[in-house]
Amino acid sequence: MNIFPIILAAGQGTRMRSSLPKVLHPVAGRPMLQHVVDACSALQSRNVACHMAIVYGHGGDLVRERIQGENLNWVVQSVQKGTGHAVSQAIHLVDADDVVLVAYGDVPLIRSATLQGLAQGLQDSSLCILTTGLAEPKGYGRIVRNAEGQVQAIVEEKDATDEQRLIREVNTGFIAARGRDLKRWLQHITPQNAQGEYYLTDCVGLAVAEGGSINTVSCADPVEVEGANNRVQLARLERACQQRQVEKLMLDGATVADPARLDIRGEVEVGQDVFLDINVVLIGKVKLGNNVVIDANCVIENAEIGDNTHVKSHSVIENTVIAENCDIGPFARLRPGTVLAAKAKIGNFVETKKAHIGKGSKVNHLSYIGDTEMGDDVNIGAGTITCNYDGANKHKTIIGDKVFVGSCTQLVAPVTVGEGATIGAGSTITKDAPAGELTLSRAKQMTLKGWQRPVKEKK
Repeated sequence: MNIFPIILAAGQGTRMRSSLPKVLHPVAGRPMLQHVVDACSALQSRNVACHMAIVYGHGGDLVRERIQGENLNWVVQSVQKGTGHAVSQAIHLVDADDVVLVAYGDVPLIRSATLQGLAQGLQDSSLCILTTGLAEPKGYGRIVRNAEGQVQAIVEEKDATDEQRLIREVNTGFIAARGRDLKRWLQHITPQNAQGEYYLTDCVGLAVAEGGSINTVSCADPVEVEGANNRVQLARLERACQQRQVEKLMLDGATVADPARLDIRGEVEVGQDVFLDINVVLIGKVKLGNNVVIDANCVIENAEIGDNTHVKSHSVIENTVIAENCDIGPFARLRPGTVLAAKAKIGNFVETKKAHIGKGSKVNHLSYIGDTEMGDDVNIGAGTITCNYDGANKHKTIIGDKVFVGSCTQLVAPVTVGEGATIGAGSTITKDAPAGELTLSRAKQMTLKGWQRPVKEKK
C-alpha cells in the first residue's frame, strides 16, 4: 500500500492577528506544519519513501523555507476556494492506486499511528473518514448516518438543520481515498453551499451515490485532531503537546517536579533517575545521562550532559557537551562550543564560550573563559578573564595541567600558561608563562599622603 499524504496549508489564519503564516506558528518549538510533515513522513515503509504534497498559499516563500523534510512536493493554491479546491491542486501528483491521505497543517498533534489506522480503514470501503466525538460540536461538520448506521453525508455547521446540529460525532477533516476515486469525485464537486466553496466533504455524498461504502475510524482523543485558528487555541495545543512529551519522559525514567512547569521544544533523551525541577526549558536535541539533576529555572539547548552531573538553578547551557560527574552553576552560562571533561566544575556567574575544560578543573566564580584549551586539575580564581577578542579577531588561550590562576587575572590571548604554573592574583598576562613557575605582573603600590577626596559643592 503506497500512501500519499496531501497536507492542506494554504490558509492565511487572519484570526491569529499575525504577519506569520498560520501553519508556521510554533507548538513545542516547531511550526505546526512541521509536526504534521513529520507524522506523515513516519508512514514510509522499509522499502518505499513517503512522498507527499503540501498545498500552500499565504507566506509561501517563508513556509517553504521553514519546513524541512524529504520528498516534499510544493503546490501553490493562489486563491482559496475550499478544501476540495485545495486537494484538486495536488491531485495530479497522485497515482490511481495510491491511498491518498488528506491532512491539515494546523493540526499539529496528529499521530502517525492514527494516520496509519485511517489508511488501513480504507481496505474494504470506498472512503474512510477520521471522526471524533465532542460534547460541544459547534463549528464542526456532523457525520450523518442512516438507520443502519451507515454514513450518508457530512453536513457543515452552516448548512446543518437544527436536528443535525445535535449530532456529536464530527468530521475531523482527515480522509483516506484511492487516487482514482478521489480524482473522479473532485471533478463533480460544486460550490452550492452557504460558503460558496468546494467542500471536500461532498465526496461522501458522491461515493454513496455510486453505491460505495463509507468507513469511519474514531479518534479517541479529540485534542489530537484539534486545529488552531487563534492564539487561545494555539496555547491549548501547546499545553496538550507538552503534557504528551513530559509523560513520555517520566515513563523513560525522569522525575519531573511539576509536569505543568517543564517545557520541551525539541527531542529529549533521558537516562534513569533524572530529576527535572520546575521551570526548566529543554530546546533542540538534549541528551541527559543517568542521575542527572537539573535545578529550577534552567535553559538547556542542544546539549549532552553525562551521568551524575548536577546543573544548579538559573543556568543556561547551549551547544555544549558535558561529561559525567560535573557540577555547574548556579547562574552559569555555557555558550556554544563548550566541552567539559569529567568532574569539571563551573561555578556561579561564570561564562564560557568555545572552551575545553579539562578533567577536574574548576572555574568557581565570576569569570569569563572563552576560546580556551584548559588542561586537567586547573584552578581558576574568581574574576579571571581570558581576553580573546582584539576588536577584529578571536585568539586562543592555552592553559596546561595543574595550573593555578589567582583571582582578578587577565590572560591576554594569544597566550600559553605552562603546566603547573602559578599566576599571581591581579596579574595581566600578555606573554607566555613558563611551566612550574610563578608569574605575576603588578604595578608598584603607592600611598599619596595628604590627598583629599573631592567633595560636592554645597548649593
